[in-house]
Amino acid sequence: MGKKKDSLELYFHIPFCIKKCDYCDFLSGPATRVGQEAYIYALLREMKAVSAIEKRTVDTVFIGGGTPSVPECGIMEKLLQGIGKNFQLAADAEVTIEANPGTLTPEKLALYRRYGINRISIGLQSPENQELRALGRIHNYQQFLESYHMAREAGFSNINIDLMFAIPGQSYEGWIQNLRTVAKLGPEHISAYSLIIEEGTPFSARKLDLPDEDTEYRMYEDVAAVLGKYGYYQYEISNYAKKDRNCRHNEGYWQRKDYLGLGLGAASLVGRERFTNTSDMSEYLENSGNLEKIRTDRETLTREDEMGEFMFLGLRMTKGVSKKDFQEYFGTSIEKIYGEVLEKYKKQGLLLEEDGRICLSRAGIHVSNAVMADFLL
Repeated sequence: MGKKKDSLELYFHIPFCIKKCDYCDFLSGPATRVGQEAYIYALLREMKAVSAIEKRTVDTVFIGGGTPSVPECGIMEKLLQGIGKNFQLAADAEVTIEANPGTLTPEKLALYRRYGINRISIGLQSPENQELRALGRIHNYQQFLESYHMAREAGFSNINIDLMFAIPGQSYEGWIQNLRTVAKLGPEHISAYSLIIEEGTPFSARKLDLPDEDTEYRMYEDVAAVLGKYGYYQYEISNYAKKDRNCRHNEGYWQRKDYLGLGLGAASLVGRERFTNTSDMSEYLENSGNLEKIRTDRETLTREDEMGEFMFLGLRMTKGVSKKDFQEYFGTSIEKIYGEVLEKYKKQGLLLEEDGRICLSRAGIHVSNAVMADFLL
């Protein structure tokens, strides 16, 4: 843990959607073909500038959004060619693209495979059409099934499905049924998140019929047991995988590997430097080839910041953090820095320690944000 200097993760932000969902506060929106092309050319300029100074092997690539499956083949091909031309990908690199049901075609999937994309993450959210409408999604369950089977036929053997719970009007039983419906399809990975009402979204202005706190608690608590019956194990607060199918890219974030985000508003961590690209589209299009001009919010992390992040991010994973890794990276014991906090939460039964690792208990996971915040020095 700490920092693995030798390898790098890459994230590419594709900010296009057909329509923004009612709960979404991501940097995304509709765009014309001309707008998409202009953006991809800007991204290629940024890639070229980055690759001139960054020569490390790339372990994982994540193409996120927005909806990266919106742009047509001709536009995406330019992006994928650019990645291959500018970066040295490891032979076993994990390369993920996010996709929404109804935006995939056999041609797009064949293109992704041809350029080395080997993992696809499909944003289903719910197999219930009524719930999809409540969320403002543009697809129905049938379209999802078509996209899923199409991806299998195209040769994708590593698929994630995103699911959301605590949706307006959803019951506990309804959520458990949703989990079973999706688990029966046998994707390699399932991400299960609760709906969060973000300020400034259409949802925040509405009166919503949301499940109460106790129901939401049970909805979350029972995911691991339900999915466990289908061969999934929980390896992170919201993520469940079949054996050896963890998302390596996300694990890199939680283990504080170096990652570079390219594109509008993308965040990076390189060494002790954190920075974010501008979220102003015209500024990005104009200056993408000049990294100094597009990178904002630069901060150099102090040793205390790094320790806090090591704990805060590491505790997201069910295996928790390693005392030995902490000692090796920071040259001091975890108890010396966090003795009091560790004792407090162990006494409350929110943290456990075994085999030299510290992790959240089941009860701790429910109040994870409060516990983890206590490690920020």
